[in-house]
Amino acid sequence: MSRRGDPSPAATLSARGRIAAWRGQHAWSLRASLQRLAAHPFGTALTLAVMGFALALPLAFYLALGNLQRFGAALGESQAVSVFLKPGLPAAAVAGLAADLRARTNVAAVVIRTPQQGLAELSAMQGFGPGLAALADNPLPYVLVVTPRAGLDAHGGQTLVAALRALPAADRVQDNSAWRGRLDALLTLGRRVVLLLGALLALAALLVVGNSVRQDIQAHAEEVAVLQLVGASPGFVRRPYLYAGICYGFGSGVVAVALVLLLELALRGPVTTLAAAWGGGLRFAGLAPALLLAVPFAAALLGWLGARIAGARHLAAAEPH
Repeated sequence: MSRRGDPSPAATLSARGRIAAWRGQHAWSLRASLQRLAAHPFGTALTLAVMGFALALPLAFYLALGNLQRFGAALGESQAVSVFLKPGLPAAAVAGLAADLRARTNVAAVVIRTPQQGLAELSAMQGFGPGLAALADNPLPYVLVVTPRAGLDAHGGQTLVAALRALPAADRVQDNSAWRGRLDALLTLGRRVVLLLGALLALAALLVVGNSVRQDIQAHAEEVAVLQLVGASPGFVRRPYLYAGICYGFGSGVVAVALVLLLELALRGPVTTLAAAWGGGLRFAGLAPALLLAVPFAAALLGWLGARIAGARHLAAAEPH
């Protein structure tokens, strides 16, 4: 005997029956959508290719932008400022000055480059060895390589450079802030272009799915009309087309990921050669695995949305009056 408040066996069976019926309807809708897509393999493949290329373009630009940023860092985008000290300063004074600079809140690190290190670097360069060997004394000064604190903005960087130039022991300060500013502006523009391009191409993919679903509805207009006449709910009639949109989106996302991986594979060899030419300072990096895994599911959501919009409009127009 059941206690008061407990669901009755009939209610439990009814709930299980509704869940089983719901699962059965979705399984039938998925199977029907896959059969319709498989019935037109050329059209389905063409739609997946068009959407895949559309989704791969912003990913390719994002890949290029990320590596451009890494290459800029390897080629001198680093915010380190070189302070050439006046000749003749003793090592103790240089060490004290470096310690004072390290105590600044806007400085992350200070590295001392001795005249001997500078002379060794010049001697290793082609054409400088014989001339430097003829020198009686080392004419090179101490150099302090000052790295600003991470996250320091452009104004803070300029303030630090001005303070370094005002040091009594500083002879010359080499700063690439103008070059870094141009590169940062270019990267900012590139990020905006990638966002806009991604939005436009996502809209294009949505329209492609919507058009494909519209054509599918028109091709099965009689079947849709029969289902509506026998009292099928709008959700039941619409569900196979929603699954078709999901399949279009997921498949095109897989195509886009495959194209980007092929692009990475094609670029890895030339970039390795370029890195060797620059002494191994350049490093090619692909897109994050998490991003690549998310692309098919995001594309599936996009396909569902396109099918939902197109299905709601065209099924309502096909409803018998």
